[in-house]
Amino acid sequence: MRTVLRRPDFRLLFVALLASMAAESMLLLALAIWVKDLTGSDGLAGATIFAIIAPMVLAPLVGWVVDRYRRRPFFVVANLGTALLLSPLFVVRDRGDVWIVYLVAACYGLSYLTLHATLSGLLRQLVPSELLADANGALQTVRQGLRLGGPLAGAALYAAVGGWLLTSLAMTGFVVAAAVVGLLRVTEHPPATATLRWPAELAAGLRHLTREAALRRALLGYGLGSLVMGFTESLIFAYVDQGLDRDAAFVGVLITVQGVGGLAGGLLSPTVVRRVGELGALAAGVTLFGPAALALAWPDLRLGVLALLLAGLSLPLTMVGLTTLVQRRTPPGLLGRVTAASEALVSGPQAVSIGTGALLVGAIDYRLLFVLVGVVTTLAGLWLWHGRRLTPPTAVPPVPPNAVPPTAVPPTPATAVPPTPAVHVPAPRRPLSDPAVDRIPGR
Repeated sequence: MRTVLRRPDFRLLFVALLASMAAESMLLLALAIWVKDLTGSDGLAGATIFAIIAPMVLAPLVGWVVDRYRRRPFFVVANLGTALLLSPLFVVRDRGDVWIVYLVAACYGLSYLTLHATLSGLLRQLVPSELLADANGALQTVRQGLRLGGPLAGAALYAAVGGWLLTSLAMTGFVVAAAVVGLLRVTEHPPATATLRWPAELAAGLRHLTREAALRRALLGYGLGSLVMGFTESLIFAYVDQGLDRDAAFVGVLITVQGVGGLAGGLLSPTVVRRVGELGALAAGVTLFGPAALALAWPDLRLGVLALLLAGLSLPLTMVGLTTLVQRRTPPGLLGRVTAASEALVSGPQAVSIGTGALLVGAIDYRLLFVLVGVVTTLAGLWLWHGRRLTPPTAVPPVPPNAVPPTAVPPTPATAVPPTPAVHVPAPRRPLSDPAVDRIPGR
């Protein structure tokens, strides 16, 4: 991870994303609390999360738009647009204005999908292929760290001074991200013109995911696990209430413990990708969630702490493995569509899982549901592990401390051997054909 952080271009992007992710971590929980405060309804507050997830159905269209523009300027405009779409929150006053919060939440969900698809392509241009896992691991480490205090800080700010300050800080975070990314100097070629009719162009990302063997296996295995992983969003409340006999506020303590595990997972994930490949890292993350869920079926706080640490460790492994796999196995011109489609294919089952879990927890013993989650995720992880050879381990060449990043190498004379390009696209492997958390944002 130190190697990629030595690159000035990635450090700039890292600072920009730190600002935007801090804004995101404060905003998401506070929007639901805001609706709860205005309406007094738990159901309407929960619908805020649904409003954020709903735009995932537009993933093919979003990816197609992203692929039609250069990544850096589009990323700048998208961050400024995100700041602007938050501004209607300043006029929210009473229950009659709840629709404004829902509208902003839906627009924010669309913006999140757009930024995620654009970021994937921008990273591919800035970072050599062999350092993509390190770059994704660094960003996941920051995201997991912000989860330790960001949502609570946002909720505390809202409780102390109301929504206006929270909105202002979130808007500032996205504006700062746009300004910093604007300082990047990236050589980008104009996107290729469309060669197919627009329906085929929209579906190109999905076709790539189904045709590339490693990506197909990754999304099938992770999608199967996501169908039950979302149960835990409701089960954790039953675990605290019925199992530990504590009030609901204690869930915050367990989420903090999970965040500590997430920090460790973010730091370890690049090493895991290099040792067992992208699919192996994804398999390890999904598999680790199994014993964590099984341990939570037994209501003991000491065992629960270990289980939450293990669950936290699993999330960055899954996200870094899947994200790096998509970036390495997708042509640059398709990366926006493939990233958006993979995000939708993972978040969709998870959204269904969260709703199903909320219904089942009232009818079935939560311990049996934890056992179900543990068994299914373990089986899904083992199936993914069985196909890990589709993505063999990669080695990162050692870089001297004072080495100049490839983007800063001065031009060579015409008679000299040209430098190696900064971004290396792996050659296709046979018999492979060339073809996914906050996931819910913030999770």
